[in-house]
Amino acid sequence: MLNFKKITKSLILGAFASAFVPIFTSMVPVSVQAQEAPKQGWFKVCSKQGKNDICNVQYNIRAETGQLVTGVSLLTVKGEVNRKIFQVIVPTGRAIAPGIEVQIDKNKANKFPYSFCFPDRCLADIQMSDAVINALKKGNKIAITTTNFQGKKNPVNLSLKGFTAVFDGPPLKRNELAQKQKKLQEDLQKKAEETRKKLEEAQKKAKEAN
Repeated sequence: MLNFKKITKSLILGAFASAFVPIFTSMVPVSVQAQEAPKQGWFKVCSKQGKNDICNVQYNIRAETGQLVTGVSLLTVKGEVNRKIFQVIVPTGRAIAPGIEVQIDKNKANKFPYSFCFPDRCLADIQMSDAVINALKKGNKIAITTTNFQGKKNPVNLSLKGFTAVFDGPPLKRNELAQKQKKLQEDLQKKAEETRKKLEEAQKKAKEAN
């Protein structure tokens, strides 16, 4: 008899590892300004694992350093296992007990319990229903709130613009995903260079003032 819970967990981890765009750096405090850093928008990647077809619709917000601030993954598994998972990815340094609050527009907020943590990120998920999918398609934004280790709430908003077209549309091809990764790296490097120049200018002015 198949252990569907074990298989599903394995598939989710496999899908996350293979489909999630991996640009993680050392974890440092994230400021509110991090939300103004390059965003990848909604995109969809699909892969086959054994007898299962897995599609992952994602949206990621990163700091200028490349650090993940908040990520959302909507995993659809079809085949030997049939599951729909709504997953949220956040940095470490979070209070585990409160979980993650996810609210679509002004609808009732859902609590996502943490599933597991890695050295650089924590994941929380719930089973994704058709009602949730429809709410996402009709919505304008997702408000995701975590509680940090100091007990303070950290809200982050994700736009739902373009979600429906991506969710119902075809996945990115391998070369399209590679181009997307390259563009993100270039944007992050540009932001880092701008920050470095501003810091050098500030230090120069400080020396001249003395």
